[in-house]
Parts: sequence; structure tokens; C-alpha cells
Amino acid sequence: MKYSKNVPFLIVFFLVILGCREENKTETFNYYESQLFKDVQLQAVFEDSKTFVDLVPNSSYAEINKAYEEQYQKDGFNLKEFVEDNFSDKSTAYLNFSTDTTKTMYEHISSMWSKLSRGPDVVLEHSSRLALPKSYVVPGGRFKEIYYWDSYFTIEGLLADRQELLATNMVDNFAYLIDTLGFIPNGTRNYYLTRSQPPFFTLMVEALSRKDSTILLNYLPQIEKEYNYWMRGAAENSAAYTSNNRVVKVEDNVFLNRYWDSGNTPRPESYKEDVHLARDLKERDAKEKLYTNLRSGAASGWDFSSRWYAAGGEFESTSTADILPIDLNSLLYFMEIQLADGYRQKGLEEDANKFSSLASSRKAAMLELFWDENSGFFFDYNFVKKERTRHYTLAAAFPMFFEIASPEQAEKVKEMLLKDFLKDGGLLTTLKNTGQQWDAPNGWAPLQWMTVHGLLNYGYKEEAKDIMERWLASNERVYKNTGKMMEKYNVEDISLLSGGGEYSTQDGFGWTNGVAIGFRVMLEKLNEAID
Repeated sequence: MKYSKNVPFLIVFFLVILGCREENKTETFNYYESQLFKDVQLQAVFEDSKTFVDLVPNSSYAEINKAYEEQYQKDGFNLKEFVEDNFSDKSTAYLNFSTDTTKTMYEHISSMWSKLSRGPDVVLEHSSRLALPKSYVVPGGRFKEIYYWDSYFTIEGLLADRQELLATNMVDNFAYLIDTLGFIPNGTRNYYLTRSQPPFFTLMVEALSRKDSTILLNYLPQIEKEYNYWMRGAAENSAAYTSNNRVVKVEDNVFLNRYWDSGNTPRPESYKEDVHLARDLKERDAKEKLYTNLRSGAASGWDFSSRWYAAGGEFESTSTADILPIDLNSLLYFMEIQLADGYRQKGLEEDANKFSSLASSRKAAMLELFWDENSGFFFDYNFVKKERTRHYTLAAAFPMFFEIASPEQAEKVKEMLLKDFLKDGGLLTTLKNTGQQWDAPNGWAPLQWMTVHGLLNYGYKEEAKDIMERWLASNERVYKNTGKMMEKYNVEDISLLSGGGEYSTQDGFGWTNGVAIGFRVMLEKLNEAID
């Protein structure tokens, strides 16, 4: 890949990584552990914890914290005024627009690409934002930077809407992150550098490759580098069901993966929420374990869901790092398949056979651990307890998207989806209503997309068509009433908006826009085929 040379990106990454900035040659200052940071977050100077971490300091973090420590105990000190004097909002991602009610929803979406587009970035000194060399689309609302798995669905929409250059630029930005960081972080902020998200980069490349299969070869080095990130530490796993980083040994030479964040402190962007949840835990180890599991839940993209709860537990029982997830391992399987295909195109049969063998081993392990014949459904697997989690979730559609499921398994999953998950507005995320945003009654665009494509892979055209029509009707209804596209939708009671989670429902919205445009094109083709 060729990148812009007008910004010293690597220097910036070095300075901001893990929220630390060099104070002198021998010591580092961790802003996210500073007294100033903790006080601002725990005293809720801002309603949304993410607001503060996205502000840009007017001088170095260390200098501002030093000034704070000298002033905060003095009479008349005002914390909010101190923050206003020392931090600036330099975001360009706020959406200030009025919906043109004469436009259809699809015309509105097409007009939104430019409003949601950012970059190429320039470096903002002291900012938490990681600068990118090419243009990109942000989700919208509070999400003022690029997010990893969101972007795949945005890219599908861009391609469907004939925005090929912007789609390619986004893939190039992710290739750049892999080249410079070794992985793609959750989002382009320094406080996300301890975790990734569901690895959709290979699917992004596959989307670009539909017009030219050789495009895969251009990104093959980055795909393998990201694969190595997910598999790092496999050689150190000595016994079955031991974990190291993001990889878990299942048996000799067979490995599966988990979502995992290397941090064990409250998430900077959700600091007060994490501290509040852990307040009743007395032991430091217990707090750190919960923080790691919350961070790992954020790495899953499903933040948060009863999917990650221990059996019979609630939010504080979140155990993401103990779980082998269906979706993640399906994505890693596809990565192995694409690496095998890429090396075969290059005539490197030994490398191709290696990745084909890895994919076959992963598939066999997935079918053994995730499939439950009695229930006729795929479940995540808790490798610590050595049992399936028994949480019914739309992640079960991923083995159909990647054609891992047998026709008989796909038939049973399809029946369960239609019977229990499908509601008037689309598909539920899970069958539990817990108040978490990745649970009932909410439906999410990316999961509708994965499920619809999974059904189509096994010939269920009418069922896929029904889901698309219900989902788009939900989008249309909310757009008509609000003039906006939403992050998520209430699919159970279509008279209500979605809710739950750590923040209010956001509008914009990147992946909803992408899936809506993509579904419209798919429905047109499907209707032609059915007719």
C-alpha cells in the first residue's frame, strides 16, 4: 500500500500508545491513571464518559495534570471550569444537518456519505485520535472516529451506492493500521489500543475483490499479519483449553479464538460505568478480572449482552474472556480460507495447503463444540467450564454466512430463527430482555446482514426476502418520523425506538446506512430472480 507521507504517523502512535506520553527519557505518564482523569470521570463532569477522552488537551497531559494537582484543593476551585480552560473540542464529526423531507430514505443515505466522511487526517497534538492517511466514513453520533467492524457494513453500502473510491480508501486505511500497529484497533483512538474487534478486514477485501479476484493478492500480507495477531501465543499453550492472548488450545495442533483485551483497568471511555459495576467487589483480582471481561466484551462489538453472562448471572457476571465465540471463529475460518486461496493464486501450494489444513481443523472443532444436536442450534462455548453457554443469539447465523454449517444444521437454525427471533421489525439479537443494548428487543443492521446472507447461501430466498423487507420497513418508519437513520432498532415493538446500554441511541448511522442500501439492491435482484 502507498500512504500519504505528510504526517509522521508512527511517531504519533508511539507517543499515544496506551494513553502514555513521554515526560522524560526514563519515565512515562499514564494520563488514564491520573488524578485529573479519575476525578473528571467519577464526578461526571460530562454525562457521557467518552466526551472527556475525546477532548484535546491544550498542552501535554502531564503539564495539565501537574497544574490540576497544584490547584484542585484550593478554595473556589471549579473542576468543570478547569476542564474548559485546558481542553478543546476539535472534533469535526458532529452531524449538523436538517433532513430534506422531500428525499426518500435511500436518497437521504446517499447524501449522508459526505456528511459522515472524514480525512485524510492531520495530527492533532496531544489528541487521543489516531490519524489516518485516507478518507473514511465514521458511524455518526458520539462515534467521531472510524470503527473496525462497523466499517465492513458501511463499505458494502458504499459499493452498492457506487462509491468505490471511498470504499477502497477505507480498506487502505485498515491496511495501514495493520502495517503500522500490527492489528486493527477497536477504533482509531489511543484508548482502544489494547483490543481489536471482530476481524472483518478479510471480508472488506473480499468485497473489493468481486470485480477483480486478483485484488486479494494486494492485501494478502496484511491479512496474514492480522491473522498472526489473532494467533499470537498459540505455541505457548501447553495443555488443552489453556489460553494465551486471543488464542485457546483445543487439542494438539487445533486452536480456536476468543475476544480478549490486554487491559485490566476500567475502560477510559466508560470509566465511571466500569468503576460503578465493580464497586461491590472487594478483592483487587476480582475487579481486574471484571475489567478484563468488560474490555473483552467491548472487543466483541456486542457491548453488552447476556451472551457474555455466566449461567444465571447478570451484568457483573460478564465472562467474555472465558468464551469461544461462534462469530469470531467463523471470521478466523474465512481468513484461513482466503489466505489459502491467495497463496494458491500465487502458486505457493505449500503455504496454501497449510492454511487449508488450519481451516479444516478449525471447522471440525467448531462443529464439535458449538453445535448442539438436541437444540438444533449453534452456541458459544465456555472453555473454562467446558460447556456450551446455552445463550440463543444471532451469532448462530455466522456458520451459515461462511457455509460452515451442513444443510441439515442450516435447516434447523433457520427454523429457530423464524420461530423465535423474527419479529415485525426484523430479527432479535438474543431472546433475553436484560436492558443491555445487544439483547431483545433490539435488532442491529450487521446481524440482519449476516443472517440474510447465511439464509441465501442455503437457498432460503423467501425467508431472506421477508427479513429484509421487515427490517427496511423499520428503517423507513423511523426515518419518516425522525428524519434519521439509527444505530439500532426495536424490532419487537415497532411503535418504540431502541434503548438500553451505556449511552443513548445514536443517529447517523454508518452501518445502518450501508445495510439499507445493500438490502435494497439485493431485493431488486432477488425479486427479479423470483419472478
